[in-house]
Amino acid sequence: MAQAIANTNEFRAEARHQRTSPQKAKLVLDMIKGLRVETALNTVHFTQKRVAPIVEKVLQSAVANAKYLSDERGLDVDIDNLYVKTAIANEGPRAKRIRPAPMGRAYRYQRRTAHIIVTVAEKKSPETLKAEAAAPVAVVAAPVVKKSTAKKPATKGATKGAEKKTASAAAKKSAKK
Repeated sequence: MAQAIANTNEFRAEARHQRTSPQKAKLVLDMIKGLRVETALNTVHFTQKRVAPIVEKVLQSAVANAKYLSDERGLDVDIDNLYVKTAIANEGPRAKRIRPAPMGRAYRYQRRTAHIIVTVAEKKSPETLKAEAAAPVAVVAAPVVKKSTAKKPATKGATKGAEKKTASAAAKKSAKK
């Protein structure tokens, strides 16, 4: 069965080395995955998390990248049909710090950073999907592979056993002489 590969344009933006842990950033990013850009911007704008303004900036940057690249490359991208395809937070470098502890000791702790990546893509309208489905799809026939009729080689154990038997039989014959 042949599949029609849709040529979707994806636009992304990154914010690297943000002073928040990836775990905390993922809480906000999970809320906007799969949403339309307009809805995602509203959601992030009214979220009461410290990382929300950073995520909002990254999302706006991804939309601006979509606008710019569609003009630059001459693509027909409808900004109103954009949705958040992926939103991930990867771990950045950790800053190792030391805090004074009782009795002259020191406690080590790590300040985590995150790389926030947001990808937006254009959601196809139902009319476009119907047009793509109606378009003829080129089907390439797979080459036919013939099965060989040759016998399979004997297993390792069987060959070694047969060699031992013939070697021991030859040794017995030579001993009799």
